[in-house]
Amino acid sequence: MRESCGFFNINGDNLEYQSFAPCRSDVTTLVFLHEGLGCLAMWRDFPRQVAELTGCRVLTYSRAGYGRSSPCALPRPLTFMHHEGLNVLPQILDIAGISRAVLVGHSDGASIALINAGGIANDRIQGLILMAPHVFVEELTINSIREARASYQTSELRARLARYHGDNVDNTFLGWTQAWLDEGFLAWNLEAFLPKIEMPTLLIQGELDNYGTLKQLKTISEQMQGKTETIILPDCGHSPFRERPNETLQAMTGFLEKHLKLQLSSSIDANGADR
Repeated sequence: MRESCGFFNINGDNLEYQSFAPCRSDVTTLVFLHEGLGCLAMWRDFPRQVAELTGCRVLTYSRAGYGRSSPCALPRPLTFMHHEGLNVLPQILDIAGISRAVLVGHSDGASIALINAGGIANDRIQGLILMAPHVFVEELTINSIREARASYQTSELRARLARYHGDNVDNTFLGWTQAWLDEGFLAWNLEAFLPKIEMPTLLIQGELDNYGTLKQLKTISEQMQGKTETIILPDCGHSPFRERPNETLQAMTGFLEKHLKLQLSSSIDANGADR
């Protein structure tokens, strides 16, 4: 397994990346797209585990304004996820030489994956694995972001995030909260993209997710053209890959084997043991 890291220069921004690649060159690449306050480092060891388990190449990167990537201009436009999905992500795939990909998105990253898959006619995207995706704005989401904004001022949340985002931390947090809490963002909706998505999709959400309800998954599965598989994890909040990593890995490997016919290097049982 080869590991590499560095920076992509996209539209004048330096975007940090990390890649795990098997010796084979003909494998599908799993492209990880992080959440609204996430970055490359906040996936922790999960991408490496996925690469070792599946034998697929795995690419993670931090969007502008996150991690060690360049800061972004504030305020972010309310179409910032559209820009990422339709402009930045295609350039990432090009510069990384990716011809066959599965997009693995979490929260905002899952929404960006949907925008890309439904907004660009491109057969190199073979499937989607979406954790806690959003396609419309819910009151629950807005209330949780307001609570996070209050915590940022009064708790250790800023210090915890600064461990991952460094000098970018205020840029990261303000860019996310200002956009989501803007009154104009209430009209944000991705449902127009869904009927154009024909690739198989795995939907994963925690039963206790405080940033979105299961209405999001129901809307996606009902309106997409491609086959969908839905996994609801009990006793799990907004981050399945952190809170229930074994179940999330099991769901991902099963999906890749079943729907994309990928011959994986190994798989796990419900307890996380190799088999």
